[in-house]
Amino acid sequence: MLGEHHYEIEVEWQGDRGTGTSGYRAYGRQHAVRAPGKLHEIDGSSDRTFHGDRERWNPEELLLAALSECHMLAYLHVATNHGVIVRAYADRAVGVMLEDGRGGGAFTEAVLRPQVEVADASMLELARSLHAEASEKCFIAASVAFPVRHEPVTTVAASAG
Repeated sequence: MLGEHHYEIEVEWQGDRGTGTSGYRAYGRQHAVRAPGKLHEIDGSSDRTFHGDRERWNPEELLLAALSECHMLAYLHVATNHGVIVRAYADRAVGVMLEDGRGGGAFTEAVLRPQVEVADASMLELARSLHAEASEKCFIAASVAFPVRHEPVTTVAASAG
C-alpha cells in the first residue's frame, strides 16, 4: 500500500547559560530531541568543533545513523524476500562533511560498511548483491543530496556446535 507518512519531533534547546545568545560562545548547544510515544529522548548538541558537548549526539552523527539504520532495515527486508538468512549485521559507517568557508557546509559522502553474517555459504553471492536493492529501497538514502556508498563484507556464520 502506497501512502504519505508524517513524522513529528520536538527539539528543545537547553543551552541558556543566563545571557541567552548574547555572544557566539555565551550559549550552550545542548538540546533534547523527543517524539510522541518514545520512551527516551535523545540528548543532542553540536559537534565539539562547533562548541558542542562531545558526550551528546550531534546532527551529523544522527544523519549518518539514520542512513545506516535505514540501509540495515531495508537489507534485512530484501534478504528475507530473497530467502537469505541473515544471522548478524553490524555497520561502522563514516561520513564526510565539508565546510564551505561561509559558516555552512554539506556532507560530500557517506560510506556504509555493513558486516553481514549469513546462515549458509550457498547464500553468500546473493547476500552480497542485495545491498544494491536495499539501497534503492532506503527512504533516507533516497532523500539526501550526496552519494551513499557501500563497502559490505559478507561471511558465513560459524556452525553451532
